[in-house]
Amino acid sequence: MYLGIDIGGTKTLLARFTKDGVLQESFKFPTPKTYNEFKLELANNVARITTKPWTMAAVGAPGVIDREAGVDRNINNLGWLDVPLVSLVKSIANCEVLLENDAKLAGLSEARLLKPIPNKVLYVTVSTGIGGSLMIDGNLDQHLLDAEIGWMLHERDGKMVTWESFASGKAIVKRFGKKASEITDPHVWKLISRDIAIGLIDTCAVVQPDIVIIGGGVGAHFSKFKVPLKEAMQEYESALVKAPKIVAAKNPEQAVIYGCYQLMKDQIKAAKK
Repeated sequence: MYLGIDIGGTKTLLARFTKDGVLQESFKFPTPKTYNEFKLELANNVARITTKPWTMAAVGAPGVIDREAGVDRNINNLGWLDVPLVSLVKSIANCEVLLENDAKLAGLSEARLLKPIPNKVLYVTVSTGIGGSLMIDGNLDQHLLDAEIGWMLHERDGKMVTWESFASGKAIVKRFGKKASEITDPHVWKLISRDIAIGLIDTCAVVQPDIVIIGGGVGAHFSKFKVPLKEAMQEYESALVKAPKIVAAKNPEQAVIYGCYQLMKDQIKAAKK
């Protein structure tokens, strides 16, 4: 059995997969504010999934990943620094553990659902924060594994601020007093779409994707802002930077978990070579 763990700023999702990628069970729990509390909650909840031995586990987490050390150097949304996630999960699941940035895993799983898989796929998650990943022929671009598109700087109200500070799910709640799931006003969605498009067109200018996938908690409501986002992207495009096709993630809430399985699958395949 294969264990997937998606650590988010507000919730942590766990899943049990078969060797063939069938999701047998999943559930989530609120992510505690402190790391010490999280360690206890994680151990208790992993034990709830099964008492049978784990074959492998993969963890998706936000922030800067030190893959060699198995450490997340900065989980910004939670304020956790130098978190030894690999050793923690090893102590709980007693198996090999892989660690990767959550947006990278989400993009990996979503890109592989496209048929046929395009040459360049840009995945953007709009959730508590904003993250992204680039896939080349269905695999993560190794040159951009540490890219943090949500932290690109933009001028806003005379100040230089990050893209996610005004376009993420957290920013939406701060500005409008409602979560994306609660917003029905088309005018509000038009404003949100313009904010998303500002950073998206800049990212497209650099990586030049064939297609963009929007996921995350806000992305789960893509149908509400699909049209105004397309209009904003067309307004911002130029002769040299054209707006690509934009689609919704097929598993916006579970993309990271499925990405965990894909990462484990790739690891097993590589080990057999």
